[in-house]
This record gives sequence, C-alpha cells and structure tokens, in this order.
Amino acid sequence: MALIRKFLAGAIVAATMLAGAAPASADDDRGRGRIEDLGVPLKDVLLIGGLVAPGRGGKTVIWSASSGSPAHLNAVDPATGTTVGRFALPGSAGSYELAAAPGGGIYVGTYGDGRLYHWTEQGGVKDLGRPIASENFIWSVAMGEGGTVYGGTSPGGRLFSYNPATGMRDLGKPSPSHAYVRSVDYADGKLYAGTEGPAAVFEIDTATGMSKQLPVPGGLNPAGKWAYDVNVVGGFLYVRYGGASPSELHVWDIAAGAWVDKLDTAHGLDVSPAGENGEVYLIKSDELVRYDPRSRTVTPTGLPITGRVANTRGIGWAELGLPDYPGKSVVGLLWRGLMFRYNPQTGAKSIVPTDIPGDPIDVTTLSEGPDRRVYAGGFLNGGFAAIDPRTGEREEFHSFSQTEGMVAHDGKLYIGAYPEARVYSYDPKLPWNSPEYSPSLGAAPNPARLFDLNADKQIRPRAMVSAGRYLAVGTMPDLGHLGGSLAVWDPEKGVLQHSQRHVVKDQSIVALAYRNGILYGGTSIYSGQTATPPTQPEGKIFAWSVREKKLLWEAVPAPGKPAVSGLTFGMSGRLWGIAGGEVFAFDTRHRKVVKRVTLSDSKSSSGKLIYSPRHAILYGAHAGTSLFALSPLTGRHTVLKEGPVHQMAVHRSGDVYFAEGTKLYRYSR
Repeated sequence: MALIRKFLAGAIVAATMLAGAAPASADDDRGRGRIEDLGVPLKDVLLIGGLVAPGRGGKTVIWSASSGSPAHLNAVDPATGTTVGRFALPGSAGSYELAAAPGGGIYVGTYGDGRLYHWTEQGGVKDLGRPIASENFIWSVAMGEGGTVYGGTSPGGRLFSYNPATGMRDLGKPSPSHAYVRSVDYADGKLYAGTEGPAAVFEIDTATGMSKQLPVPGGLNPAGKWAYDVNVVGGFLYVRYGGASPSELHVWDIAAGAWVDKLDTAHGLDVSPAGENGEVYLIKSDELVRYDPRSRTVTPTGLPITGRVANTRGIGWAELGLPDYPGKSVVGLLWRGLMFRYNPQTGAKSIVPTDIPGDPIDVTTLSEGPDRRVYAGGFLNGGFAAIDPRTGEREEFHSFSQTEGMVAHDGKLYIGAYPEARVYSYDPKLPWNSPEYSPSLGAAPNPARLFDLNADKQIRPRAMVSAGRYLAVGTMPDLGHLGGSLAVWDPEKGVLQHSQRHVVKDQSIVALAYRNGILYGGTSIYSGQTATPPTQPEGKIFAWSVREKKLLWEAVPAPGKPAVSGLTFGMSGRLWGIAGGEVFAFDTRHRKVVKRVTLSDSKSSSGKLIYSPRHAILYGAHAGTSLFALSPLTGRHTVLKEGPVHQMAVHRSGDVYFAEGTKLYRYSR
C-alpha cells in the first residue's frame, strides 16, 4: 500500500503541473515526508595552536589543539607520532595558541565561545570560563611571570590575564581603533600585542599598565596587513606582518629599541625557542631554515614543507632517542597532522604521519553536482565530500579549503573558497588532485584554480550561479572593507569576462539567480568579517545585464532586513527571495513585491530559498532555526524540521539535503 500511495502521489503532482492547476500546498507535506540522518560527511584533522612542552610524567611531547565539535587538546610523542593524550574541550571549536605553565600544565585559549582551559596531569582539563563576557574569540595566549597567563581577543580587541590565585582580569584595549588582538607574547615584564590591519604592535608594562606603540618597520605599509605572529625569543621580537600566507618577518632588538632585520616570505605561526647559540628555526619559502639574529644569516636545512598552508602548529626542541637524531632535534606539527623533525648535528630530517584522529567539520555549503551526486564543503579545516543520492553514503572525501559556495555548470562543479575569494573548477570524471592541500599525483590540478579576487579585498565567494554560458560569482570583502564584487567567468575562453566591486554601494553579494541574460543579486549590509561596521540600513536586490555589463536597477524588498540571503526563480518565472523571517515574491518587470509571507520577525542575515520544480514547492532554511516548505500559490508553509539549519540543496529528484552543524540530513517525499 505504501508503494501504491507513493506512486499515486507522484502521478497527481505530475498531472497537476502539466494541466497548470494548483500543486499540492506545503501544508500537504506535513506527515508525508521522511527525514533521514545521513551522518557526518566531513571529518578531518585541523591543527592550529601548538607548542612543544612537557606532558605526562614530564616527558616532552608536541601539544596541539585540533578543531572540531568540540575541539580536542592532543599530546603527540615526537619520536613515534603516536597520540599519547587526547582531551576534549567542551564548548570550544578550536584554538590558535597554547601556553605552557611553569611546573607543568597547558593553557588553551579557544574560539567559538572565547573560553580559557587549563590542563594538568593531576586534574585533567578545567574550563576556566570566558575571560571577558563580550569576547568570543581568544586569538593568542602567553605565559608571564608568577604563573600568570595573558591573552588577546576579538571582537573587542582586548587583553586579559589569569592567575590561579587572583582569577581573571580585563586589561582593556591596547588600541581604541582595533577590533583584534591577534598575537601576544611576554618577556621581562613586558607584554607584546599585535593587531589586525593597519598592523600595530604594542609594548605593555604589566606592572604599571603603561603602553606604547612600536614604530612601524621602515618601508612597511601597515594598511591591509596584520601583526599576525608575535614571538619573543632571546631578546629579540619577531613580528610577521601579513596574514595566513607567507609574508615579511621583521626582527626587533628589544635592548636596542630598533628594527634590525627583515626576512621575506616567512611562514607562521611561530619561530622556535632559541638553540644553544641563540639561533631559531622557522619555515621560510617552503623550507625549514635556521636563523641567527646576531649574524643575521639564514641557513637552509633542506627540509621542504610545501602546500598552501605550510605553517608550524607548534615548533620546539625534543630528545628523540633515535639513531640519526642525537641530542636535541627540532620538531613540530603541520596543520593536517603530519610531524616534521630535523637534527642540527647530523642533518637528519623527516616528515612522518601522526595518528591524531580527525574530527567532524561543520558543513558550510551543499550542492548537487553535474554527476548528480551531492557535494558538501566545510568550515575552517574545509574538506570536500561527495554523497551518493541513492544510498546517502559518502562516496569520497578529500582535504580542501573552507568552502563558501558551490554550483554545477556545464559538466563541472565550481567551488568558491575562503580566503582570497578563490574560485576552482572540479571535473568529477577526472581523478582528484589538489597539490595545495594534499600530496600531488603529478597530474593536472583537479580542482583547478581559476581566479581570485584578493586584489579587490574580497575573501568569501558566497554566491554562485550558472548564468547561460558564464559562471557568475558574488563575494564578501575582508575585514575593514565594505562592498562585494560581482565576477563573471567565461569557461569557454578561460578568462574573467568582468569583475566589478560596489555593484550596490557598501553591500556584499550573498545570493544570485539568473534568467534570460539578467543576473539578480541579493545583498547584505555586512562585510565578510563581522567586526566591520555597516554603513547601509538594509539589504537589497538588484538586476545586472550580463551583455551590457551594467546595473539595471536595485530595490529594497524587505525594509529593515539586513540581508536578502536567498533568491530563486519559481513557477511562471517569478523571483522569490528570503530576508530574515520574510519570504517574498518579486515582480521583476514592475520592480515590486507582489506577495509576502511572514515566518517570523527575525532580522537574521542567514537564510536559504530554493524552488523544487519536481514538487512545485519552495524549500528554505529560516534564520538558522528550521527547514520549511512553502507553497508559492497559497503562501501556506510547513516546518519540516526544527534545528540550526543554515545550509541546504534541492536535488533534481526533489529530495532536500540540509545540514545542522556537522550532520547531514535528507528530506524526501
């Protein structure tokens, strides 16, 4: 009987669509559909904060925090790569930096909820809470004297301290004009703090609270650069100005009070503690090198460390007890769980895997591919997975960048990646080969990198749509900037046919739809980084001619809503959109809203809306609170599942795939 009912339901829908009669309303979906839990499609290792310090029993280990839900603190034996300790950090998503407490123990500053944790061998992990209520991101921590740990935060750009005897202290803002304290380190009663662009470094006397800004190195333009990494070693302050990618590292002689050297193309996130002769080790131009701050010389080690993200996730000294590694060796971790080793005496070097477990990754985008599989991309540690729509099982997984958007176009899947608003094309008929994120197979890159909009200060290619013969991309800008870009790529010629910023003044482009030579965009008043204050009151929709390369019109469809986060064409060519808690139908000819459905009074900038021609129904994600179905004829709507739904895709079969954090679900009628 169930099979007969399913057949009859499909036949009725098909018949009404052909006859032009009203389709079944969304209310009729209640109780008919089925929701399946498809599990976790994305799971990988992402290490950010790390250091080399004593672990259990005083044995030297490499500590590192792996991102996940929750994050974990991991201890790795540098001689074997074996994980000898793994501790959950409930309430956190990851960590950019750790600090070793005197007498043993590790402090972990985290993001997600901006909490500070303390691990000890005797007591395990203790959650010390949020140092500052207004701050949800601890970027950096450093040990001071007397057992005091210091940290820097965002979005308020504040400093804090914690001492087990006296508790937490809010130390205020080192700079009234900065929103991030990205990096901190401590030496001899002075705390050094680096900010976002325009990059600034402050020296704070921890006894008096007096603060002064260090001069900008000669020839450096701090605009658009961060004081991303700050390390104090052996009387020298090492400051890397730039971002996640390799950039210039400047050396400040603390006693002389002057900048004394510069190293180009240095990687982060740290330099090593000093060796016997005051030398430090770091990654420069994709190679581990030794740097002597007194002679100002760089000596290569011959150990290559390549890939898009070739940064140390903890670097220091350890005795390995291995034949080719006498005495102390330089050891450290890389972001995907590999470990590197170098011995200064013998020149022995190696990169070996560790067994740090992968953690689930939040899904940031979903799309049906040209091969009818469903693809998922993830947050921060990224990842790229394909799901078989027949079984719901994950068919493949690869390491990849954080993904902001995906769309199928002319036999390929196009991928928008963070940061730098990079755009790639993936051919599912060819083998995966991503030299940026995994060992190369020697073949042509697949996904192939097409272009980026870094020069226009863009970071998130959030909106993507197939636009006739072209691919269209809408983006969000970097911190301190407003105004997204609209880019049109010609796949046949392999060229960027057009790119234009501020199509709508000071607004990002977060949704795109296409029809008959016209691109329709939905905008957000926000930048790609929330610390940037908006200048506009509400999101808009706009029409842009692909042939004429010009804006035709713009309009405000939902007054007071900060973003039009989803656009889709429904039956009869009507343009539908979602803005906060409102769904609206827009007449593009007369440029006015002709139907409005209120789901809630939410002003959220999150939301998705996709029309399913299979069922003549609109499916949407409402303000990160639910998945819903809505009849475009009657406006009646049904909540299909309550929960933190932000990402969704409608398959040509009519099934709806949606994510709640790390979990993937399928709704089918």
